[in-house]
Amino acid sequence: MRHQSDHRENEHDKHHREHHRSGRRGRLFESGRMKLLVLHLIQQNPKHGYEIIKEISDLVGDGYTPSAGTIYPTLTSLEEMNCISLLDAERKQYQVTEYGETYLKDQQEMLAALLEKLRIRREIHNNDQLIEIHRAMENLKTALRLKLNIADLQQEQIYQIAEKIDQAAIAIGRL
Repeated sequence: MRHQSDHRENEHDKHHREHHRSGRRGRLFESGRMKLLVLHLIQQNPKHGYEIIKEISDLVGDGYTPSAGTIYPTLTSLEEMNCISLLDAERKQYQVTEYGETYLKDQQEMLAALLEKLRIRREIHNNDQLIEIHRAMENLKTALRLKLNIADLQQEQIYQIAEKIDQAAIAIGRL
């Protein structure tokens, strides 16, 4: 039995490496969350794109690194929204604008939720005692991805899947 478990972990590690290599974000950063995080980091002090990449990598942990193809378009978008401006055009160092400060205040709740999600994610990934929980979460995500890729998934099956997840959440909450 141990051998099968080791095999699953190796398959998981392989998938995990491919996931990071491909640069796919999956659902880690839902719509608008990356912009919010980048703006938050620039608000702390002016930054270059590569500094933002490094800080996000540290914040997320577990070997995740956002690609330049994600960060630089995000910076351009924030600049177009008038949330950031170039502090030093030659060195491409960005600072938050007055509007960016207002935008961050308006999005404070979403930002706090995102930072908490990242903190919990880091804690799970970094705590060896929680490795079994991490493994189980990855198994659930994989099972869901495989099931959701089936084109003819019936409404009843969708309800059954949702019910199983809800039951697991309730059971965990009662522990």
